[in-house]
Amino acid sequence: MKILVTGGAGFIGSNFVRYILEVHPDYEVVNLDLLTYAGNLENLADLEGRENYRFVRGDIADAGLLDGLFAEGVDGVVNFAAESHVDRSIEDPGHFLATNILGTQALLEAARRYRVNRFLQISTDEVYGSLAGEGAFTEESPLAPNSPYSASKASADLLCRAYWKTYDLPVVVTRCSNNYGPFQFPEKLIPLFITNALADEPLPVYGDGLYVRDWIYVRDHCSALDRVLHDGRPGEIYNVGADAERTNLEITQTILEKLDKDAGLVRHVKDRPGHDRRYAIDSSKIQTELGWRPETPFQDGMADTIDWYLRNEPWWQKIKSGEYREYYERMYRNR
Repeated sequence: MKILVTGGAGFIGSNFVRYILEVHPDYEVVNLDLLTYAGNLENLADLEGRENYRFVRGDIADAGLLDGLFAEGVDGVVNFAAESHVDRSIEDPGHFLATNILGTQALLEAARRYRVNRFLQISTDEVYGSLAGEGAFTEESPLAPNSPYSASKASADLLCRAYWKTYDLPVVVTRCSNNYGPFQFPEKLIPLFITNALADEPLPVYGDGLYVRDWIYVRDHCSALDRVLHDGRPGEIYNVGADAERTNLEITQTILEKLDKDAGLVRHVKDRPGHDRRYAIDSSKIQTELGWRPETPFQDGMADTIDWYLRNEPWWQKIKSGEYREYYERMYRNR
């Protein structure tokens, strides 16, 4: 099977590329990534030179580039490519709409014209908005996005539905809760707080810190995507979660305790506009239909994640200094 993975140099995308080649060593993966601020080829440096892995730098909205890639033959598309940081979307909504909506449409159109067997759209639980009271989001929950980022992802999901209904393109959408684990760009909460704590720098907690998220270890997410890619029903949506709800303060306290750092590093800062209070995912559909289960308890996943950042300080130091951008030029300048 030949898979085009878009955004495969990012956090979840790079973990997925590595997972697929580990679990399906006979598969071929083409990784298309524009290498914007969060794309980092060092995430996949160990795959350089493998015959069944190829990196292509480019934009998913580039129809000419897509035409050339799809003409080579593509069995499936897994679309991770997206601008995904809420704060950045508040500052520059237009950029998010261009990538997350128009880019997805360009991919869908190429997949339609070349009749791919499966198109897997990676979405987010944020399209459901903020969860009030008890319960959890199901696949039937209404879309109620509250940020330009989540609105752009909801729009992309609806485009996927339209291509399934109108053109019979075998599209499947997954909506996952918050991921954590190795290779996460250190502007996100967990790696930011780990790396700041290691440097004895303040940990900026939005508002009262009582915002709740359902956390899933990234490898568990990748195993769910693998299952949906192969066995998910076209036209369906599958929620992916791990039933590990934690407040931001609880996450912060876990990190400080694991690193033996003082609680005085916590700094409560002005809240972000439109901050969703709680997310929780009901993943019973994927568990019942496809037999998938998360395998990593939250405490184990957090311990592994903190240990990874401790062992890979050069990786995140390069990102915080901006040096990680030099990798592409060093590796691909003369290719």
